[in-house]
Amino acid sequence: MIVEKIVGNIRMLDKLPPHIERVYLNSDDLVKRIQRVVTDHGTEIGIRLKETKELTDGDILWMDEKKMMVVSVLPDDLLVIRPTSMKQMGEIAHQLGNRHLPAQFEGEEMLVQYDYLVEELLKQLHIPYQRKKRKVKQAFRYIGHRHDG
Repeated sequence: MIVEKIVGNIRMLDKLPPHIERVYLNSDDLVKRIQRVVTDHGTEIGIRLKETKELTDGDILWMDEKKMMVVSVLPDDLLVIRPTSMKQMGEIAHQLGNRHLPAQFEGEEMLVQYDYLVEELLKQLHIPYQRKKRKVKQAFRYIGHRHDG
């Protein structure tokens, strides 16, 4: 089976079919438009998305009245950072930017993939954080650029 478009998202449905198969993906795989995956029931699926939309947790790859195949994102090892002031937020944002580390924001929390050097930095700056395994809604995106003029 080849999937070329996302049918929808499981969160938008009122009624689910009786059988749901899950495709477990790392957050890094959400940006891949072409990949081969296997559901938790052993069904092989080729994904070849025609549009440039990224996959997200809960996306439906295929569905009929009896069965659906849904993307489930595996939890990432994260540093969940909760700065207590604008100064702390500025300090950690500046440091992460210098390292070109991508961050995501959920409510009052800044999420970055676990890195022991960042953890040491957070300790030095006395910025509250926790290390947690948690699902992210989208892939961490590295944005590269050059420093030469």
